[in-house]
Amino acid sequence: MTNSVLPPEADVVVIGAGAFGYATAWQLARNGAGRVLLLDKGTPGDGSSARAAGLFKTVQADESLTRLTLRSRQLVLDFEATTGVPLPVIRSGSILAARTPAHADLIRAEVAHSMGWGVDLSLVDAAETRRIAPYLDPRAFTIAVHCPGDMYVEEPPTMLAAVHRAAELAGVTIIGDTPVTSIGVERGRVTGVETSRGSVAATVVVDAAGAWARRIGATGGARVPLVDVRHQFSISQPIPGIDSHMPITRIIDASAYMRPWAGGLMFGSFEAAPVAMEPQVGAWGIGDLELDPAVPTATGADIAAQAPAIRGVGVAEVRGGLLTMTPDARFLAGPSPEVAGLWLNTGCNGSGFSFAPAIGESLASWILTGEPTVDMENLDPRRFAGSTFSDDELRRKGLWQYANYYTPPDVAAASGITGVDAVN
Repeated sequence: MTNSVLPPEADVVVIGAGAFGYATAWQLARNGAGRVLLLDKGTPGDGSSARAAGLFKTVQADESLTRLTLRSRQLVLDFEATTGVPLPVIRSGSILAARTPAHADLIRAEVAHSMGWGVDLSLVDAAETRRIAPYLDPRAFTIAVHCPGDMYVEEPPTMLAAVHRAAELAGVTIIGDTPVTSIGVERGRVTGVETSRGSVAATVVVDAAGAWARRIGATGGARVPLVDVRHQFSISQPIPGIDSHMPITRIIDASAYMRPWAGGLMFGSFEAAPVAMEPQVGAWGIGDLELDPAVPTATGADIAAQAPAIRGVGVAEVRGGLLTMTPDARFLAGPSPEVAGLWLNTGCNGSGFSFAPAIGESLASWILTGEPTVDMENLDPRRFAGSTFSDDELRRKGLWQYANYYTPPDVAAASGITGVDAVN
């Protein structure tokens, strides 16, 4: 239940009411975790997750991520039937495309793997691409793939509000405007949290604090290897003929994506010169993040030939948030290697919003039963046990991963930084 009274103790404290935190708290409560407390430093549901693009993508880099994304998709589609809470979603499908031979080869490899993992995909020619996505001019595409299972949430805050309500119904206590100032630890084990309004005793704490996750983990002696990187996109003014059920498009050599939004088109990209930003303390929130409209404007100019509908159309809004990028571009979901009872659910790497439902479910099972519902070995934070990254190293690796979001593996390997999740 949403509450203003801070309880003196809980069975589990989840820090951060974004997509990861909401999903984890809801799944913990509905699966018998007892007293689950979800805390947020500001207004619950008003962080980077609320400023996400809202895209769900079925083509992933490996089998475990594919299973997670397919499970997320099913959890969202079944959400109203499961909880009684509406969660509107648009089953638009998507076009995955490339203009260069190297990126076309990357798509072919990913498609072959994904089809083997049960994803429904088909190669489409220019005429079929234009029929499916009338806002595109696909003549420059070297390859285009139709992904009918992809979908999106038009306004991401609606998903956060739905899971908020489901968590309340499951018995989660949700309290905003209560920053966690430190994680209590004795003899290497979690004892609870200290907040701006007092302490809460707990033997299990989940750090899902997004842009603040590294800082909060450090207060308990846990290392959370990530860097916060600004990401932003534009929403155009309404465009005649754009329908909400037209597909998402991803042009991977431009690191760009677009989809219908409010009668226009949303477009953004993973920019080549990204900016790392340290979130401020105090009352500062993601809504205060300084944006640079020139970045999505440049993206629009790069893809205008393939998306002529956006030419000459004004921008209605620029949105942005902070992505948490890890050194290997994979989530941090699992137990902290340094502190018993502390669990991490962060490191979104640009796709946390869509993975959150399944990762929340799997992590809750891991906490309660000792086993995740989906294999998450390659997301386990203990893969970094013993690694020490300086601030400069984390920044360099995180920025590289962001800027090379869709870099073909041979190019990635030549760079000397491994672990790139090339098609996220």
